[in-house]
Amino acid sequence: MEKINCKRRVAVTGYSMITALGNDAGTSWERLVKGESGIGLITRFDTEGYATKIAGEVKGFDPEEFIEKKEVKKMDQFIHYAVASSKMALDMSGLQITDANAHRVGVWIGAGIGGLMTIEKYHTMLIEGGPKKISPFFIPMLLINLAPGQVSIMTGAKGPNASTVSACSTGTNSIGDAYKIIARGDADAMIAGGAEATVSPLCISGFNAMKALSTRNDEPAKASRPFDKNRDGFVVGEGAGILILEEMDAALKRGAKIYAEIVGYGVSSDAYHLSTPDPEATGAYYSMKNAIEDGGLTPDDIDYVNAHGTSTYYNDLNETKAIKQLFKEKAYKLKISSIKSMLGHALGAAGGIEAVATILTVNTGIIPPTINLEEPDPECDLDYVPNAAQKGGIKYAISNSFGFGGTNATLVFKKWEG
Repeated sequence: MEKINCKRRVAVTGYSMITALGNDAGTSWERLVKGESGIGLITRFDTEGYATKIAGEVKGFDPEEFIEKKEVKKMDQFIHYAVASSKMALDMSGLQITDANAHRVGVWIGAGIGGLMTIEKYHTMLIEGGPKKISPFFIPMLLINLAPGQVSIMTGAKGPNASTVSACSTGTNSIGDAYKIIARGDADAMIAGGAEATVSPLCISGFNAMKALSTRNDEPAKASRPFDKNRDGFVVGEGAGILILEEMDAALKRGAKIYAEIVGYGVSSDAYHLSTPDPEATGAYYSMKNAIEDGGLTPDDIDYVNAHGTSTYYNDLNETKAIKQLFKEKAYKLKISSIKSMLGHALGAAGGIEAVATILTVNTGIIPPTINLEEPDPECDLDYVPNAAQKGGIKYAISNSFGFGGTNATLVFKKWEG
């Protein structure tokens, strides 16, 4: 059946990110383009006995800069990140939420895991002190949909409000789903993205049990090395990435500054394995293909790929394979990079953070590097912008996210030339 294209155009009018390199988009971006690493030894807990002792921790973040002190204790840290990023992005956009428009402004923010640190904390309190030690805020603290819920309460946004949860594709899916809500006319503006805070004993232990994490503990800054022959797993990161999306005509009418246009969104499933990507790379292929076609484009239109690029053997190999399958001879001319080399993998927040970085790439023409690419894997033989940022005209860019369960998502951003 032929698809009917009647979608409204969607502008990006604000953005923010909290990462291991900074607690705002400007600081994070400045350090990303310099090729700095935010990965270091874990400080949140004693790592004695853990195979992995490193992570991309957010540093120096104070939730009380964004949230009243009495409210801070009612939220897990991933919600702190979501609220802070949403407020910064909303301030940047200049969008005013009023009684007149509140029902047309929504919030769509996801997390891959949610309040794991809260679960760990209160489980220990239950075992040591019994049920009377459990806070009445325990359940609301950990629920993933309380990230958009709290943002809605604090901003007054009364439109569509929910979370997409799709492992490492969460942030990308959340932005894509919010884009579609505006495109089909169910809202005029959305606060959208992902947040995560899982640098915790259970998270590190769980991924170690899967043999998924790097154990390059003696060189934390070199541990995340997407597409490099000597990669040995990913590094857990954390933070948030949030966009303000608005219907294009409404944004222009109010005189908003437009940082990019979101023009395409694609999804697919590997239907293969719970954690290993399909070796034929068909899921990643169709995710990108669907997104590009959703934007009315062809692969020849794309200039840059913000790669999922996790620094795991199969993921990097299969993403490379999918890019070659889709872009054919142009694959070798594309600029491709993975900022996870500097931030680690922020799980459900990764797609939101990488969407912000992709918008900044399109907006500035600066392509952040893939650091630690010292000895390329012979099977990963594309241009991954190794070790130093590059400049180039980028009109269309895609951002990929691929998650456990074989869930895949891709966004397409266009440089604003209005």
